[in-house]
Parts: sequence; C-alpha cells; structure tokens
Amino acid sequence: MSLKDSHPRSVPEDTARIAKAIFNKGHRYLLLRDTFGDFFDSDDFRTLFHVEGRPAVDPAQLALITLVQFAENLSDERAADAVRARIDLKYLLALPLDHPGFDASVLSEFRTRLMNGHGEQLLFERLLERFRAQQLLRARGRQRTDSTHVLAAVRALNRVSLVSETFRHALNVLAIAAPDWLVEHTQKEWVQRYASHFDLQVEVAEGWQTRREALLVQVGADGHQLLTDVLAQDAPPWLREVPAISVLWKVWLQNFTPTEAGRLRWRTGDEIPPSADFVSSPYDVDARYSKKRSTSWVGYKVHLTEMCDDDLPLLITNVETSPATTQDVDVLEDVHDHLAARVLLPESHLVNLGYLSTGLLVSEQKAHQLKLIGPARSDERWQARAGKGCAAEHFKIDWEAQTLTCPAGQVSASWTDALDARQRAVVKIKFSSTQCKNCALKVDCTTAARRTVTIQEKERHLAVLAWRSWAQTQEFAAL
Repeated sequence: MSLKDSHPRSVPEDTARIAKAIFNKGHRYLLLRDTFGDFFDSDDFRTLFHVEGRPAVDPAQLALITLVQFAENLSDERAADAVRARIDLKYLLALPLDHPGFDASVLSEFRTRLMNGHGEQLLFERLLERFRAQQLLRARGRQRTDSTHVLAAVRALNRVSLVSETFRHALNVLAIAAPDWLVEHTQKEWVQRYASHFDLQVEVAEGWQTRREALLVQVGADGHQLLTDVLAQDAPPWLREVPAISVLWKVWLQNFTPTEAGRLRWRTGDEIPPSADFVSSPYDVDARYSKKRSTSWVGYKVHLTEMCDDDLPLLITNVETSPATTQDVDVLEDVHDHLAARVLLPESHLVNLGYLSTGLLVSEQKAHQLKLIGPARSDERWQARAGKGCAAEHFKIDWEAQTLTCPAGQVSASWTDALDARQRAVVKIKFSSTQCKNCALKVDCTTAARRTVTIQEKERHLAVLAWRSWAQTQEFAAL
C-alpha cells in the first residue's frame, strides 16, 4: 500500500455547524480538535509504507482513532462503527458528514505496520511534541512514577498443564515445518493423547490426583523421546533451531531431572527455577509469573511517569516496560535517561519505596540534578525495632579517625572496607569481645560475643540519615 501526499485538514463546514449545535456546552473531542488541529501528520508514517500500490487509509487518522480506542476501550469493529455514526468523531477527524468510514481490519493492519516498522513509540513521541508546542509540558517540574502489571495474552497454566501444552505446541509446529519427518518419528498414541488442550479442571473431576504421577512420567518420556530424535545425527540440523523445540528443551529442563535409572523425575521445591528464569507459556517465552502484594499475574510490568504540577494537566511523559520479575528500583535509571533525552527531567521525582535505594539517592542527584522523594526505608534490624537506643544510628561515627563509639561510650576495635551481597561498598565495624562482655547494654545491643555494625560508605550513609530525618517532617507529610 502507498501513502497519499499529506496536507492539513480543516473541519468541513456542515460537520462543524451540526457538531457545535449538538454540543453547545462543549465536548472534549471538539476541544481537542480546536486546540491541536491535526494531532498527527501523514508524513510521520511515510517510512512505514511503499511508494507504489493502492492508496492507504490516512495513517494520521488511524493513529488518532487508535488513541480513541484506548480512551474508550473500543474494539476495532466498534471503533470503525463509531467513526461512521458519531458526529463528535467526525469533527475530531475532520470528516464530512457523509464519510462512509472504513473497514475495521485497517486498524489491526495499522498497528501491525507500526510494530514491523519499529514505530512502537511513534504515536507517543508525536503527542509529546504537540503538548510541548502548547506549553503543556514543563522540564524541571514535579513528576511521579509508579508501576502496574501487564497480563500476557496467554492462559495461566499450572506446571502439569504447561508441560503438556508445550509438547503439544511442539508437535503442531513440526507438523507444519517438517511433516514428513514428524510422521516418521511420531508414536501413534501421541495423536490421541495430545489432540486437544489439556484441561486440568476436567481431570480433577475424574480423579486426577491418583493419575497425576503416571501422567507426568508419560508426558516427560514423550518429550524426552522427541528431543532425542531431534538431536539425533540423522535428523535435519535445522530442526534444532525451531523456536518451539528450543522452548520444549527449556521447559523440560526446568520441570524434569534425569534419574540414575535413565528416566525423568518431576522437579519439586527448591529444584524449580526462580520466576525470573521460569518459562510460563510456550506461546510467550518472555512472560513471567510475579506477585505484588495481593496481585499475582503472568506477563510483564509497565512503569508510567506523569507530570503532577498543580497548574498543568496530568500528562504521561514516559512509558517503560520490563519483565514482571524486574524490581522497580532497577528501572528508575532508564526512566531518567529517557526523560533526559526528551529534555523532560523533573526537579522533584515522587516515587514509592520500591523505586528507592540509597545508591539512587546519591547517583541520580549527581547525574541528573533531581531530588527523589519517597518514603524512607527504615532500619529493620532488631536493635532498631526494639527502640532501646542501640540501633546503628545511635552510634557516633568519626570518619576521619575511622572509629565508632557505642551508646555505652566504647570505641570500636576495627574498621574494614568491604562489599555487601549486592556488591555495594560498605564498612564493617567491630567492637572487641572484652568491651562487650560486661556491658550493661549488651542485652539490647547484641546476642553475639561482640557487636558488629555494618554501614554504607560515607556519602550514602549520610544520605540515608538525611532522608530518614526529612521523612519525619511536616513538609514531607504535606508533600
């Protein structure tokens, strides 16, 4: 399909007259059209189309309809019907009253064209340009970021259903990619056994628990046999590169382990890989199982950043997608880098505790001159929870002399630079057993022979103390 030459559109006179009469008190789509005119330009999408061929429906209009679909939760069919029937959308799109609309399939084709042309961010970036032109975006203001879950377009399978469906998927793919080879290597029982989706609920009703182990042994053996045939020397080498076979191999490795008798055993407990490495569906191998408070899902996570200055609209300035198992704190630097590329870095960035670490408090202040604002991470060690004056913050630090003085007045015996489990620079400070042995505060200070205090390096330690102190103020509470 080819793209027509683009030109600015004005709302036809009849469309404008009737729309203004019907919506005489105003309407959001009329306001958008009057404020922004054409949100998109057809030239924005020129690289996605051929220079020859049947003229395409104007992609600038399809882009705007795509936004309306999202705002109103419309299917392609309902969106196409709305464009034909609704005067507010004809005004927004600058269409004449008798415009016949278009077939719903062009919306799906447009999204596919965006994806294939690596234009996933195109609509978002163009919107930001329009907002900036209207002075609705402000750099060095106040913004906030939070995350939510994204469901993968797959069924949430338990492990038993997963292995069965993965093997079934591999057979279906090989039936298309290598039908002759599959006929030669298929066991006749497989056709009946894997003819349809495995429904665990039906099996439960039929006494699944008594047959579960036997079924797992059978499915494991079937998958092992297929993998053995694919890896055989006389098998076509390209079969090993088929994605469904690679997925089958991964799923079998994570769910089965070989025994000394040469059979496969079902993995249990700690033998199962962590969620970050566990394939949850043969149809979307990057989707992961995760849980956040009371919400559990298989899919991904999206991190949304929006402006929150009191005098401007709440406009989204960045969208970041990550695996479902990625910690929020590991995404924040990417968020800031992308905001910096758009010249939209805030001065104050509000986030929840999941995005905060002492390292980011220091590094992001240096890298982007912005202030992270969020709840302070409290000291969770038992001495702090007891509240009897023996928490690490109650020890006096002399950074020059590299000593620590405890609440009882004793001075530390050693000061050692080290790395913690996350490879962060820390200082391990120890008191001697002699100092702690007869100390009146020992019962509230340590259960070991002597007290050991681990603190972060100076800059981060001071940042934590300042952060916790500020979080107790009325200014922080109001913010």
